[in-house]
Amino acid sequence: MNLLRKLPPEARLLLPAFIVILLVVAVPLLFSLYTSFTSYRLVRPETIWNVVWFKNYIKLFGSSDFWWAFGRTVLFLTVVLNLEMLFGLALALLVNQVTRGQRLLRTIMMFPMMFSPVLVGFQFKFMFNDNIGIVNHILQNWFGVTQAIPWLVESHLAFFSLACAEIWNSTAVFAILLLAGLMAMPQDPLEAARVDGCTPWQAFRHVTLPFLMPFVYIAMTIRSLDVGRAFDIVKIMTNGGPAGRTELIWTLSARAGYEDARMGYANAMSYVAVLLSIAFTVHFFRKLNASRQFLNEVDA
Repeated sequence: MNLLRKLPPEARLLLPAFIVILLVVAVPLLFSLYTSFTSYRLVRPETIWNVVWFKNYIKLFGSSDFWWAFGRTVLFLTVVLNLEMLFGLALALLVNQVTRGQRLLRTIMMFPMMFSPVLVGFQFKFMFNDNIGIVNHILQNWFGVTQAIPWLVESHLAFFSLACAEIWNSTAVFAILLLAGLMAMPQDPLEAARVDGCTPWQAFRHVTLPFLMPFVYIAMTIRSLDVGRAFDIVKIMTNGGPAGRTELIWTLSARAGYEDARMGYANAMSYVAVLLSIAFTVHFFRKLNASRQFLNEVDA
């Protein structure tokens, strides 16, 4: 109590929030970090005290299944983020040109991101079903395709299907942020570019796009954290199949932890996935700072 009285009033007001954050965030993180250095198995609680130090990480880095999942995760991140950025930029540019009903369009544009990833996974799982899916139905009845396409069975098609679901669910994040950037952009540079005889493409390439790059990297940072821990959609649509060909780090970690009961090994894998997300975040923050510095130099 004496220690609490010595704290300034502001610190005492923030103390409950710090305690909640400690209990909800810090304690589980420290616990999972500790168990990543043990041979902890869910079916044998006493193994939580069996410290094996870096054995789980050494085993992890020697596993071909992990490296395949790691490579797929990086590929999935790269493909999804870039396509979401392109589609989101196109949507933002189109909506920005609308003068009437723009608020309604902005609301409609946000609908996909309001759906739970689990629901999106079920939705696209049935859409791409090779027997009853609407995609095959349209291809067979409208485009003359004679055989059902195994979207969720063939490995490359399954990867494509997962990317479609993820892009549909989250392109709105890029669209909203980039539309905010377009609405905040000063019109004087664009008018000067038109007076100088620039084509619409040149004005976009040299004036609009540099101004939007900070917003692009903010969206990239947010989405890299989301896609880096992709689990729901993959679990629902393919469950890592066929034959593990769509297994990502988080689905492989969940399988090791909850199906094989190797929680220590699964937590070690999860921390490697966290480091991967952090690496993408740091990369995009550096790009964000560079784009801001470029804009400041241009304004100066």
